[in-house]
Amino acid sequence: MSIYNQPRKRVIQLIIAVGVIIIVSRLFFLQVIEKKYSKLSDANSVLKKIVYPGRGIIYDRKGRSVLQNDVMYDLMVTPSAVKNIDTAYLCDILGIDRVEFKKRIVAAIIKNGRVRQSVFAPLLLPVTFSKLQESMYMFQPGFELIQRQIRSYPYKAAANILGYIGEISPQMQANPAFSAYQMGDYLGMTGLERTYENVLMGQRGTQYLLKDNLNRPQGTYERGEFDTAAVAGKNLNLSLDIDLQVLGERLMHNKIGSIVAIDPKTGGILALVSGPTYNPNLLTGSYRARNFSKLSADTTKPLFNRAIQGTYAPGSSIKPLTALIALDEGIITPDYGYSCNGAYWSCGRRIGCEHSDAGHAANLRLAISHSCNSYFVNLYRMEVDARKWGSVNEGHQKWYEYMTSFGMGHRLGIDIPSENPGYAIDTAGMNKRYHGQWNSCTELYVGMGQGAVAVTPIQMANAMCIIANKGYYYLPHFVQQIENDSSGLLDKYKERHVVAHIMDTAYKSVIYGMEDVVERGSGRNAQVEGEIICGKTGTAENNALVNGVLKKMKSHAFFVAFAPRDNPKIAIAVIVENVGFGNTFAAPIASLMMEKYLHDTISVKKKMIVKNILDNNTMDPVVQAKSRLDSLNVATTGLTTDQILNFYFHN
Repeated sequence: MSIYNQPRKRVIQLIIAVGVIIIVSRLFFLQVIEKKYSKLSDANSVLKKIVYPGRGIIYDRKGRSVLQNDVMYDLMVTPSAVKNIDTAYLCDILGIDRVEFKKRIVAAIIKNGRVRQSVFAPLLLPVTFSKLQESMYMFQPGFELIQRQIRSYPYKAAANILGYIGEISPQMQANPAFSAYQMGDYLGMTGLERTYENVLMGQRGTQYLLKDNLNRPQGTYERGEFDTAAVAGKNLNLSLDIDLQVLGERLMHNKIGSIVAIDPKTGGILALVSGPTYNPNLLTGSYRARNFSKLSADTTKPLFNRAIQGTYAPGSSIKPLTALIALDEGIITPDYGYSCNGAYWSCGRRIGCEHSDAGHAANLRLAISHSCNSYFVNLYRMEVDARKWGSVNEGHQKWYEYMTSFGMGHRLGIDIPSENPGYAIDTAGMNKRYHGQWNSCTELYVGMGQGAVAVTPIQMANAMCIIANKGYYYLPHFVQQIENDSSGLLDKYKERHVVAHIMDTAYKSVIYGMEDVVERGSGRNAQVEGEIICGKTGTAENNALVNGVLKKMKSHAFFVAFAPRDNPKIAIAVIVENVGFGNTFAAPIASLMMEKYLHDTISVKKKMIVKNILDNNTMDPVVQAKSRLDSLNVATTGLTTDQILNFYFHN
């Protein structure tokens, strides 16, 4: 062998020798010095028990707990360990027969295999748990009681915000994102529970217990030397006002629609109501699965969060945004007027206006207060046909960019899942829809909130924040603070988004026009004593397929607003489906919500208004006739109108 290869040979030998020394040293440490693993492997009488941490609590803006943790137990099974037990007695305790027993064992094997634990009987009722606890030694080692913490909801509200927790599925566990979970673990499925799962879940602990010859726990093993402590989840502090939320849900009873209220100075959501809703206690405890099936199949879709998932034509409620685009681009000044005689004819078809008297659209403020359709469809045409763009293609794309900057046509990024982006058509969409043959008359309806635009209620509430703040907003969100958190998870909600750079004087024309809507226009039912309210009604056209034929149904009512005018503390959007004009239900509901938040009470003068709203059922009789929601909720939320009135006007 060449002498030149000797150094290389010695290096390889040295590496191998060092590796062997490291391995031998490690084995010596584990088997001779470190006793933990040898003790645990030799101790067949040791029971390893998972200790589940307390899940984080969620508080509203005033520090009130909107949910709490209760303790229940799951009966777990390890199929391979089930031997020589009194099956008949266990079936008797659980109220099942032998066929069901075998079916559950087979299901456990299919789900997790023979040697891994599975849930055999989830969230046992107290009476069942008591019987099992005193007899568990008869069913071990195959069966074990595992403590679970479940949620309960003292206010019986905010179901679509808080979400619910459930057992991890095999499909979820296959996802690397859930690698820290074991079969049988519970985690957030929807709402804040899902978004902030990593914060709320805490960290599991482990406890080792000695067992006697009947497999009954006798005490800690090695004085707890190998135990690890569970770490409780972190608490969340919300911007939500639970009193306001409860009021909103009661006002929307027997109605389909939504209420969204936001603090414009922070983007913190004060209330987010989807009607109809359900009592969140229905999706916790022993009957969760059964109730979930009923809610999923209900004709009124209570699990559908209309506040962030429902999309609607905004109608006239979008006109202030149409005005802001024209002002920002210098297309008009606040003094610009349009001669409207009751209709717009310039595109060869009649677009009706509610007013025909001379001068009702003599300037921008008057046009907003009178909600002149002619003024705003013409404004859209002026915006997209302006010479500065060179073509209607460029002009419409600029309009689309403004709409996206106002938060339309995309998800805002609220901190609960399943937000719908809504819809706003861009130039590419127009070319595709009309095969390149279109002009400013083709979709002129967007200037008055119809046609190629669809919004969610939260997008419209956010748009009111932009106007209230004169050109900026914060992403709408619920969580204001996470306990002992420095991760920066909430940083994006503290970023200020500037969307327009027009002067305050131009904004004032829009704001004062919205003030006139409430003071003397179509939004008079939104007035609040002692406050200057700025609002805008909207009537969203509602077309539906009936027996294969597209028919015009009763319109949806929008009302958007903010208050007070000069130092806004609340921005709100209300939509009530199938009720016609916005002043009938949407405006008074918004008024009650704003008054409750600003004054912490409701004037006794409005008692009859509240009664009228509570007593009016605006749901489709056919849809409601097939619904079973009231029968589900009645045991926990059934309150008469008089009881609700007594609560708000005598407390």
